[in-house]
Amino acid sequence: MAKVSLSKSSLSQQMQRLKSYQQFLPSLDMKRKQLMAERARAEAERRALGEQMAATRQQVADSLPMLGNAELDLSALVRVARVELGRENVMGSWLPTLAALDISVRPYGYLSKPHWLEPLVEALKHAARLRIEAMIAERRVALLQAAVRTVTQRVNLFDKVLIPRTRANIKRIRIALSDAERAAVVRSKIAKKKRAAEGLAEGIG
Repeated sequence: MAKVSLSKSSLSQQMQRLKSYQQFLPSLDMKRKQLMAERARAEAERRALGEQMAATRQQVADSLPMLGNAELDLSALVRVARVELGRENVMGSWLPTLAALDISVRPYGYLSKPHWLEPLVEALKHAARLRIEAMIAERRVALLQAAVRTVTQRVNLFDKVLIPRTRANIKRIRIALSDAERAAVVRSKIAKKKRAAEGLAEGIG
């Protein structure tokens, strides 16, 4: 830490610095709270997507029990062909969004396949979209968590380090200036008495 000069100009600088810190801290703390709210929303969305994925799997298992005994090759029936990400600025943090999603379905003959294959395809397409959305939601939560951590560190820096340190500097400078002022007064009185004594001595002589 740089040594603080015990002067009036240094006192003025420290007081201006304290004023700036105190003005900046509330807006920084507000940003932290808003980011925490955004993180909570992102976490809720991630949980909701997880629940939707579980519900979709259960729905397929309940409505299409014949899948367990199916002799059809269902591998790669549905696959994600293209994912295009966008981004949005949330409180200074750039978060990914789903801009476009293409899901391809392996060709199959409608007449030669069982009647339940088409509902299965739709369920798999829905599950694929949910999986991509869940991955993006996971990334959004991670980025917001990092942003909250960074802003919290800054809030703590101002609140627990910079402001207390600046207040301590101001107090120390004021004490030093006050001591210097008292010492100057004492020196002035001593010099005045000395001059008076010298004048008296000259008068007597």
